[in-house]
Amino acid sequence: MPKPAVPSPCIDVCRIDAASGLCEGCLRTLDEIATWSGLDDDAKRAVWQRLAVRRAQHPQLGRREPAAQADR
Repeated sequence: MPKPAVPSPCIDVCRIDAASGLCEGCLRTLDEIATWSGLDDDAKRAVWQRLAVRRAQHPQLGRREPAAQADR
């Protein structure tokens, strides 16, 4: 049985933090965002692994919900 497709980490909070160069929502770099749809599943899983490390390094980033919902 094939493995399920690897989901995108995007949470619709799409702003790049000037200090880190990472998306404030999903913690991906611009390059990771731009190439995501062309990556194979193994490469997507590698991005997810890097995101876990970044989440620990940048606790102020990586919002769990879109800004519009967070402000309600």
